[in-house]
Amino acid sequence: MDIFIKTHFSGGHHLRAYPGNCENPHGHNWKVKVTVRAHELDQLGMGIDFKDLKKTVNTLLDELDHRDLNEHPAFQDKNPSSEHIAMFIFHALKEPLTSERYALHAVEVRETDSSGVVYYGD
Repeated sequence: MDIFIKTHFSGGHHLRAYPGNCENPHGHNWKVKVTVRAHELDQLGMGIDFKDLKKTVNTLLDELDHRDLNEHPAFQDKNPSSEHIAMFIFHALKEPLTSERYALHAVEVRETDSSGVVYYGD
């Protein structure tokens, strides 16, 4: 069973060495979807409590919200592209969103409603 939450954060970035406008500083209201895959339910009939999932995800996203992502330690040596942001979120959430009943399955990051990436881990 796949259990997900959708949330968002606002952040600025620029893509170093990009041949176009995205090399200039700009921002997005990034939309994030985090999916946990549960292989069994708890005694209450839940794979993971939405409240717990939201708290874990939003604690991490608070680190990115209203910041210049290029200044974040995770993006010092790589561009804060949607792909790299999805990978960062996935790897940061992998351990806290893994138990004997469930595991992190995917992280989706969208710059707009029609453009985004889904990362499933290595």
